Amino acid sequence: MENLRVLELYSGIGGMHCALKESRAPAEVVAAVDVNTTANDVYRHNFPNTPLWAKTIEGLTLDDFNKLEFDMILMSPPCQPFTRIGLQGDVSDPRAKSFLYILDLLPRLSKRPRFLLLENVKGFETSSARDALVKTLKDCGYSYQEFLLSPTCLGIPNSRLRYFLIARAMPGSFSFQATAEQILEGFPKSAKGDYADPAPVPIHCPPSAGSSIEGGEDPGVPGGGGGGEVEEREYLLPPKTLLRYALLLDIVRPTCRRSVCFTKGYGHYVEGTGSVLQSRTDTKVEKAFASLDSLSEEQKLSQLSTLGLRYFTPREIANLMGFPADFSFPEKTSIKQRYRVLGNSLNVRVVAKLIELMVA
Repeated sequence: MENLRVLELYSGIGGMHCALKESRAPAEVVAAVDVNTTANDVYRHNFPNTPLWAKTIEGLTLDDFNKLEFDMILMSPPCQPFTRIGLQGDVSDPRAKSFLYILDLLPRLSKRPRFLLLENVKGFETSSARDALVKTLKDCGYSYQEFLLSPTCLGIPNSRLRYFLIARAMPGSFSFQATAEQILEGFPKSAKGDYADPAPVPIHCPPSAGSSIEGGEDPGVPGGGGGGEVEEREYLLPPKTLLRYALLLDIVRPTCRRSVCFTKGYGHYVEGTGSVLQSRTDTKVEKAFASLDSLSEEQKLSQLSTLGLRYFTPREIANLMGFPADFSFPEKTSIKQRYRVLGNSLNVRVVAKLIELMVA
């Protein structure tokens, strides 16, 4: 296969770009498009040679798209119109406007891309936006397959259930038996038999990680440096948080084979934003939580502190999300900003597998 020209829309911090590289597809990103200033800074830091257009998608004309002559679109449109905890405005939400603009342009391109991959939240599969996407693909002569996948299906100890769609221009078919009317909840086996169920991986050894959760290198974190140990004190839960939210925490140990989805509010909000790590494993959680109601605040704090509960560092979250060891953040990017852009990103290894399936 010749080198594919790839257009990366809603490029964020470059999760799709990392996945494209990991897939080893013969491809290069010819342009990335995003308006988020912080995400763009991270993208430029990691992909300085890729043209990055800091503008709205609606600000690009049909002629702008045609000049790129791209063979593949990778995109992760705004998820807010489709999230279960949001207003679920769907196509009426102003944040869906750019996606509808893409669907309007696709049939009018002078050279339609051969491949398309889209990622979004669970909920997109029942939306009017999804229906419009599928109709456009059918009208343009694409075959497609939809998925609902979490990194756990690859043995990665982190839940992040997301909707995916891959499409390829016909004639031609996928290397697996497509079931367009069914949303798959696992990876199908390709003709090569590449997708056998993997063995689960404990949390202390994240896949594609450049460091371990347990005090390894943490090049993306102030205090962690490029070769020192993680400064755990920076990430310990504050006393007020421990006292107020202890019973709401999702606590995992380094040997756990699970963690909950990390969101953009991690480190700022506690409930439902991600797991926290028990760094002192010589104490059992049950013992630390025993008889808390009968203790004074000082006694509660002393007892809970024996667990050494801390937030995962941004680098550790990046590891769990499949970002490569050489992925890093500009020094000026604050910890809060790092959590936020990671929470808005995707699992690199899941997307890499989908790209492999799409182009095989």
